[in-house]
Amino acid sequence: MAVDFRSILSPQAMCLGISARSSDEVIRLLGERLIALGKVKADYPDALISRESTMPTGLPLGTINVAVPHSDPVHVVAPAIALATLEEPVSFGSMDDPEDRIPVQIVIALALTDKDAQIEMLQAVAGFIQNPGALAALAEARTPEEAFSALPT
Repeated sequence: MAVDFRSILSPQAMCLGISARSSDEVIRLLGERLIALGKVKADYPDALISRESTMPTGLPLGTINVAVPHSDPVHVVAPAIALATLEEPVSFGSMDDPEDRIPVQIVIALALTDKDAQIEMLQAVAGFIQNPGALAALAEARTPEEAFSALPT
């Protein structure tokens, strides 16, 4: 599977410049967006939150930190990505050290139908988030068009 963010990220699955009080709130919002689009099963948000509590996905990158919550493919109907940029960061557990909490400003929820695709997409996300300019452009995006222009082609 060739990795293509744009083909599985719908504008309706973007929550740009939002306010949230917790990581669970952001995850639930993204999960509900994907449920509404028919991309995931009803238990997807709970599966993300459960997995995040034991295997956190917060990535400390410096100025703009990112979290990439994902679940087992059993909760997914069709491949999709949901994206949130936060007005103010929320606390996520660090992937490096689950005991550490880090302030996250961008959340990329992955919903993929097989483990190989999930690994490939995580690698693609890792490559993208190492580009500080693209990350800053995504964090500042307020329209789907601005967000898409920040994503890799």
